[in-house]
Amino acid sequence: MNSGTVMEIGRQAIETALLLAGPLLLVALAVGLLVSIFQAATQINEATLSFIPKLVAVFLVLILAGPWMLQLILDFMRRMLESIPNVIG
Repeated sequence: MNSGTVMEIGRQAIETALLLAGPLLLVALAVGLLVSIFQAATQINEATLSFIPKLVAVFLVLILAGPWMLQLILDFMRRMLESIPNVIG
């Protein structure tokens, strides 16, 4: 196994992790921003107010994008397991 192979596997792993975490993080960011704007407009300074909407939004995205995310990670793992003989030999 050479350094190019290791770098390619690492790149694929980071790319897959970003694709998996991206939708969840973007939704949490957007909901947090909306709640912050609402808090600034109403002058409600409650730190825990943004927790429940973020939790619900991330849960909904997980339900909607879950099959796609599962397929993505399964494809990645299948590629990694199938490439073991090529990496070793």
